[in-house]
Amino acid sequence: MSQIQLKSFSLTLMAALALSGLVLVARHSAAADAAKPEAVAKPALTVSLTQAKTANLPIKLAANGNVAAWQEASIGSEASGLRVQELLASVGDRVQRGQRLATFAPEGVQADVALARAALAEANANALEAVANADRARAVQGSGALSAQQVSLYLTQELTAKARVESARAQLDAQLLRLKHTQVLAPDAGIISSRTATVGAVVGAGTEMFRLIRQSRLEWRAELTSSELGRVTAGTSVLVTAPGGAQLKGRVRMVAPTVDAQSRNGLVYVDLPSGASFKPGMFARGEFELGQSSALTVLQSAVLVREGFSFVMRVGADNRVSQLKVQTGRVLGDQVEILSGLRPEDRLVASGASFLSEGDLVRVVAEPAQISKEKSTPAQVAPAQAASK
Repeated sequence: MSQIQLKSFSLTLMAALALSGLVLVARHSAAADAAKPEAVAKPALTVSLTQAKTANLPIKLAANGNVAAWQEASIGSEASGLRVQELLASVGDRVQRGQRLATFAPEGVQADVALARAALAEANANALEAVANADRARAVQGSGALSAQQVSLYLTQELTAKARVESARAQLDAQLLRLKHTQVLAPDAGIISSRTATVGAVVGAGTEMFRLIRQSRLEWRAELTSSELGRVTAGTSVLVTAPGGAQLKGRVRMVAPTVDAQSRNGLVYVDLPSGASFKPGMFARGEFELGQSSALTVLQSAVLVREGFSFVMRVGADNRVSQLKVQTGRVLGDQVEILSGLRPEDRLVASGASFLSEGDLVRVVAEPAQISKEKSTPAQVAPAQAASK
């Protein structure tokens, strides 16, 4: 064998030995991998659990409307052609019944009163003379001293004089009434909401000078549809909220007997207590309290909203989550009503559901005893902040 052939045989043998070594290493690695235990799945999130519970939730009906005065009184002049001398009340003033609001210049009326008094005195004097003449005529009537015509004349003059006395007295009363009307008085207690009079102006009879909110009472006029009007009765409690957030508790005084033919809405009149945050003409919203009903509720943090729908994450026995579509209703505090899609015994992710997907594995930290305790404890529901059903 030549030297070249010997070198070629050596290289071939070395390559075969190297290939055999690689095959043995590969087989050993495969056997080692097969001997390893299966890898443990890692939980996607550590969560606490909650369950639905039964609670009594208030039934409320939401509405909008305007705040208005209960009644307004128009206060004007009852005397004609008098000059405004003094204004004693301004917009926003609280006044009492009979309080003086304005005065007119009384000089002209006082002069007319003096003339009327003088006319009455003259009429009384003429009446005394006429009565005396009539008495003398009656005394000699039938004796022939006076003719029948003269007796009749004296008796007629007596009646005429008495009538003139009554007329003069009536004129005096009219002038005294005009003098009384030189002072404008409040017809009722309340708040001055408008003042159109000015000092020095000469106003005519019936001209409005002030507008008064009677007894400072306000009301909320809620607009309800014709189907909703039947659910509200007189005496129903209402929580009215002003635009600034202030709230007042009112009661329904009456429900309008008619419905607007165009809008098909009717008015509900709600009496409001005094409140500085509520003004006539203000827009406000309110909720009628119509009672309570039993409902299945869960924590708001357990409800997930995706693409306009509500979901909860249910945890199975294998600690894997499944997504349930639910229909929600009223909201009260941290509780939300579940109308459909959930059973009371379902275990739910209490918070963090937005970080989970269908089939994810979770680590549960809530104890089963704690879940049972939550389920058996009745909900404490406060009658506030509830949405309408």
